[in-house]
Amino acid sequence: MSASHTHGDCCDHQDRHQFSLRKALIPIAVSALLFVIGLLFNKALNNTPYSVGEYAVLIPAYLISGWSVLITAGRNILRGRIFDENFLMAIATLGAIAIHELPEAVAVMLFFQIGELFQDYSVGRSRRSIKALLEVRPDTANLKLGDQVREVDPKSINIGDLILIRPGEKVPLDGEILSGQSQVDTSALTGESVPRTVVTGETVLSGMINQSGVLTVRVTKPFAESSISRILELVENASSKKANTEKFITRFARYYTPVVVVLSLAVAILPPLLIAGATQAEWTYRALVLLVISCPCGLVISIPLGYFGGVGGAAKRGILVKGSVFLDALAQVKTVVFDKTGTLTQGNFRVTDVISENGFTQSQLLALAAQVESQSNHPVAQSIRQAHGKSVHKSGVQEYEEIAGHGIIARIEERTVLAGNDRLLHRESIPHDVCIVEGTVTHLAVDGEYTGRIVIEDELKEDAIAAIQALHLQGIQTVMLTGDNQAVADRIAHTLGLDQYRAELLPEGKVAALEEILDRASHTQGKVAFVGDGINDAPVIARADVGMAMGGLGSDAAIETADVVIMTDAPSKVAEAIAIAQRTLQIVWQNIILAMTVKAIFIGLGAVGVATLWEAVFADVGVALLAIFNAGRILR
Repeated sequence: MSASHTHGDCCDHQDRHQFSLRKALIPIAVSALLFVIGLLFNKALNNTPYSVGEYAVLIPAYLISGWSVLITAGRNILRGRIFDENFLMAIATLGAIAIHELPEAVAVMLFFQIGELFQDYSVGRSRRSIKALLEVRPDTANLKLGDQVREVDPKSINIGDLILIRPGEKVPLDGEILSGQSQVDTSALTGESVPRTVVTGETVLSGMINQSGVLTVRVTKPFAESSISRILELVENASSKKANTEKFITRFARYYTPVVVVLSLAVAILPPLLIAGATQAEWTYRALVLLVISCPCGLVISIPLGYFGGVGGAAKRGILVKGSVFLDALAQVKTVVFDKTGTLTQGNFRVTDVISENGFTQSQLLALAAQVESQSNHPVAQSIRQAHGKSVHKSGVQEYEEIAGHGIIARIEERTVLAGNDRLLHRESIPHDVCIVEGTVTHLAVDGEYTGRIVIEDELKEDAIAAIQALHLQGIQTVMLTGDNQAVADRIAHTLGLDQYRAELLPEGKVAALEEILDRASHTQGKVAFVGDGINDAPVIARADVGMAMGGLGSDAAIETADVVIMTDAPSKVAEAIAIAQRTLQIVWQNIILAMTVKAIFIGLGAVGVATLWEAVFADVGVALLAIFNAGRILR
């Protein structure tokens, strides 16, 4: 038996069909009515010839409430999966009927179905936030062909095609706005309720809802790779990555159930043989009580449900966790390592100063920098092109080489032009004055001669300080690793109150620095999370115990590499994700301890004859219900 099998078999109906409360209540209501009649008129019905009246009322009640359990038990036996709770309940209730304890047999099945009803409802609630994502999957797209607009399947649209998005429509595919401006609702992707204004040149993602203006968009990704499709794939696959707690319960149940069956058989057979005056009927009844009490429903239902609630609750808050195993890891995080640009800072660079030397004017230097940076997607390159403000002829750029962590070398009009940081100047042996500047600096050199520098500044995100404070309150160490210069790193670290930081790191330097942090953390049994923007931090995200991508909806690297994707640009979500994970783990262990304790007490009471089948039913269903309600708290 496994937790996944058990849960799937018990609740087969709600996995295949959308849960309907009214539909589920009808058989329970009919069975409950027959059960009440059987109890109220039990004496009269029992006094009919061969107790036919009692059988006529209570057997239909038993079959209506217990048919799914009996069928599932039979199907599992044929598949070789004998020992699960369906088998335990089928044997216990059929045994009760055999010793003429019909009301108890019906009660077991009826209260089990009531427990299932609550479970179905609880699962429905925890899935609601994930179903909200399914609802924003667009069914159609308006393909623009010249002056005509055709409604087509989004899957048939190619990269480069133009689509029209009218007010009130869902954005069907990721793309760049060519004309129009509007307010878009991003709540399905980010969990944020405040609409965002988008204008020409900006990117819109599938799953957003256009609220006001008409937008013409050039498609940049096919439907299968669009943001909403990737998110849905993540959520749907989350259940495959199980936490160690879930795996433990699966292994536990595999041994626990056969032991219970053998123990029950021993209780039924041995005492009448070994104890004087012990009757077969009495000890068989005790064995049946033991079987019902031993059903591990509370465990196998509530533990996966607890983790599912954690994943669903996080998704509702704009945090995508790729599986319960990462919730467990998040709960043990003691160190959070941040990238700087786009993670703690906004990544919206702007040019604040241009210092030209050796015969260049400021405008000439900016024009040259814009040309050499014309093929780069780096935020610094974008800010230089924006400051230049004129169209750039890329055709003049030849022998272009982008050196990670350094900058760019290119041939422009028969001249070798360098644009990059101080490391690039030293690498190419370009003589220059040492300058300490508050900001990111791009140096330029032409044919080995230094020609000036461009100073660029970035701003902290609004909630960056609050994010670091929240992590400190949780007792978590904060570290920043950045490729930026020491002066910028000093200022950012001091403003935020970081515990540690390292600057001027190449991509491989970040990995080496993280290795050191992981090595130190291993001595304290704490986990290390790395938070990056997902564009150039994939190696470090992959190496951390928990890789977190910040605002990574548009980044394939983030979606593929990270264990947790934060769908907003808010670093404060890191502390929130850790809090949700800790709460989930706490509730899961509460459920395990509750179920184990109650089971142990009632197994003892059943073995000595104190507990009856009635108490067994309430113990089993009661534990399951308490565990389900407890797991439901994670969503709140």
